Amino acid sequence: MKYHTIDIVTLGCSKNLVDSERLMCQLKASGFQVTHDAKNPKGEIAVINTCGFIGDAKEESINMILEFAQAKEEGRLKRLYVMGCLSERYLKELAVEIPQVDKFYGKFNWKELLQDLGKEYNEHLHIERILTTPKHYAYLKISEGCDRTCAYCAIPIITGRHVSRPMEEILEEVRYLVSIGVKEFQVIAQELTYYGVDLYKRQSLPELISRIADIPGVEWIRLHYAYPAHFPVQLFEVMCTRPNVCKYMDIALQHISDKVLARMRRQVTQKETYQLIERFRQEVPGIHLRTTLMVGFPGETEEDFRELKEFVRKVRFDRMGAFAYSEEEGTYSAQQYVDDVPQDVKEKRLDELMAIQEGIAEELSAAKVGKVLKVIIDRVEGDYYVGRSEFDSPDVDPEILIERTNFPHLKIGEFYSVKIIDSDVFDLYGEIES
Repeated sequence: MKYHTIDIVTLGCSKNLVDSERLMCQLKASGFQVTHDAKNPKGEIAVINTCGFIGDAKEESINMILEFAQAKEEGRLKRLYVMGCLSERYLKELAVEIPQVDKFYGKFNWKELLQDLGKEYNEHLHIERILTTPKHYAYLKISEGCDRTCAYCAIPIITGRHVSRPMEEILEEVRYLVSIGVKEFQVIAQELTYYGVDLYKRQSLPELISRIADIPGVEWIRLHYAYPAHFPVQLFEVMCTRPNVCKYMDIALQHISDKVLARMRRQVTQKETYQLIERFRQEVPGIHLRTTLMVGFPGETEEDFRELKEFVRKVRFDRMGAFAYSEEEGTYSAQQYVDDVPQDVKEKRLDELMAIQEGIAEELSAAKVGKVLKVIIDRVEGDYYVGRSEFDSPDVDPEILIERTNFPHLKIGEFYSVKIIDSDVFDLYGEIES
């Protein structure tokens, strides 16, 4: 039987999304019609790219697989394949538990799917993708895996050791993406700052970003998922001297209590963390810092949590997310510590921390009223054009809304000078500066 249409469903992070986009390109080149995250999937084949990072993500992935497994049982789907992080970690168990799935693939062997469909992987297309994002921005994955040994994290178990992509290959991909209309690049990895250590025996992120910035057509470069210990400070100069490198850094700090940081095996102290943040703001004036924090790690006391709250109040992060500790099997903390913070205490601390940040975010947004920002338009939604400044990453940060009735001829993917006229907790409102 010949199958023509394949639905791809991506769960989890943007790194998974890049894998899905590469697979979609290969499938299309092989003659398939391909859709992504279709609300009403109608393909004969479905491929689910799963996430296995924390409990909630694993649950979402399992539920999605079961939903499609039921569709197969009811005859609405001919074949079902599963790939990605959850599949990498629990491949044998899943195959037993959900036999409706025709085959499970890990995170790195999805090319076998093409062979199982009677097709060959096309090496000539190795840097090409079918973008699922708006055509003016793309995620750029520069490495896989992680060599850090954070106590709570399952990523090294899933992805293995850090493996950097060759610099020339990344630059070739950027040139290709520019040629198809991409202007903005979200540079991503499990851990950005380790880039190059395996290939070039040095931290090479500053050189890589400099070389990407020099490619004509690259308008914005934004950096995601840095690590605070041994941060490559040469990057500060790159951010200051290259106007297309956004003054934005996503750096996961997790905690500030020395006791908790040590138990987390973060290889950084409270003092070093404060010093790094101060240096960011001194050497890159106007930088917007995004971080992620964790509450409820084993052994976290009320005093530790008080330090964390004071940290958030003092630093005033421009963007901040937080989550409650979730014990992941196989990790150091699961083997060495007792998950001794009750779930209701974790949730209470999480709510309290995010309430502090919400007030800070509202104040920082209000401070932008009256300023003129360079804004790219992402989409039209209701009565508004929806855009972002260099300080805003897609899907996770505030957006800038511009009334369509006042400016009816704006173009998606174009840059405009926008004066901010109002703000709320989550968004800014602007008008085109004439």
